[in-house]
Amino acid sequence: MRVRVWALFNWSRFSLNAQYGYSLKPSGLAIELLEKLQESGEVPVHKLQSLKKVLQSEFCTAIREVYQYMHETITVNGCPEFRARATAKATVAAFAASEGHSHPRVVELPKTDEGLGFNVMGGKEQNSPIYISRIIPGGVAERHGGLKRGDQLLSVNGVSVEGEHHEKAVELLKAAKDSVKLVVRYTPKVLEEMEARFEKLRTARRRQQQQLLIQQQQQQQTAQQNHMS
Repeated sequence: MRVRVWALFNWSRFSLNAQYGYSLKPSGLAIELLEKLQESGEVPVHKLQSLKKVLQSEFCTAIREVYQYMHETITVNGCPEFRARATAKATVAAFAASEGHSHPRVVELPKTDEGLGFNVMGGKEQNSPIYISRIIPGGVAERHGGLKRGDQLLSVNGVSVEGEHHEKAVELLKAAKDSVKLVVRYTPKVLEEMEARFEKLRTARRRQQQQLLIQQQQQQQTAQQNHMS
């Protein structure tokens, strides 16, 4: 259903832009243009009503924010390839949302002396995405309320961190001044799986250390017995 509505959204975006010379970035303007179309009778009313509901929905708002954010990070003279990539990413986000998966969100946080108020884990060296593993109580992220534990970090100030090492994300976060714009996607199940894997590795490491300690103690006891005899 959402895929069909998203197709209707794209059709209306280009149709309205061609007819009235407007862009659909401001949702208020989009609604106004829909009303003009309804008055003209060119499009069935039920289709316009469906589109209007989507334009006012949280789903459309999130996708529109990602579109706007990606285009803001590309210079006016950016090559067509970069623009195509930005559009493709936002389109993939829309279809992911239509299939019931979490879609990307843009979260902007102020950068203060107390930091950003969250921790990240994962990275290429750990064969996992980079995730928000902890929201520090009372910190900037918690007070802002836009970030969640379990959010996958996709980009920092327009720089993609997908498939990057942990240190790359940390460096970008530290280098941010005044504020930081993050593109994130909420996938808590993957974080839970990753934490379970890390816990399994930690447990195995502790067992190895315990076994090594027992072996050392046994060797010391054997050496003492040999010395006494």
